[in-house]
Amino acid sequence: MKRSKFTHPEHHGVERIGWLRAGVLGANDGIVSTASLIVGVAAANAGPAEILVAGTAGLVAGAMSMAAGEYVSVSSQADAEAANLARERQELADDPVGEQAELAGIYVARGLTKELADQVAVQLMAKNALQAHARDELAISAITTAKPIQAAVTSAITFSTGAALPLLVAVLAPHSLTIPATAIASLISLAALGGMSARIGGADIVKATVRVTFWGAVAMAVTAAIGAVFGVAA
Repeated sequence: MKRSKFTHPEHHGVERIGWLRAGVLGANDGIVSTASLIVGVAAANAGPAEILVAGTAGLVAGAMSMAAGEYVSVSSQADAEAANLARERQELADDPVGEQAELAGIYVARGLTKELADQVAVQLMAKNALQAHARDELAISAITTAKPIQAAVTSAITFSTGAALPLLVAVLAPHSLTIPATAIASLISLAALGGMSARIGGADIVKATVRVTFWGAVAMAVTAAIGAVFGVAA
């Protein structure tokens, strides 16, 4: 018997949005900021020791900053979600009939008939009223809910991983080739990161690759120019 094309399990990228966003942001920022810092310091005629110190400091400071920033911002989102859920829980206790009508109205707006919308609202609220309102009224679900610690740890690890690459290249490359070696390795890494993240998320690979590589090149070019100016002034 031929299997229907509608019976196979489907795999979408939406369930990965939370950690993918933090991971891609961390790795991308790690590569761009550290590579730009190294290129800028090298363009200012700094020696290998100064470049190593600057790159290492950038890696550590950046990882801590990313972790703290992600934790604070995602915690704020989590606090807002908790407050909205508490308010919704109280509204369900105070006016369950009105909340049921509100949920049915949402389904009518999405295209269901009033009769079917009423039936769906009744059945979903009978199973889990708060979950139904959280998902369909507040757009809060297990997939999209904020996870501060996960975001912070992911950002710190991925930033450090991304920052380690240009730093390693700067350490291993001959001093005279620090700038081109760091820039080329970083751009290749950014292109790979853009393509990989797009593939995982199901987005356009070419568009994502070009976007992340272009802005990485701009960042390094700007800091190299600034470093060169300060190097000449010195």
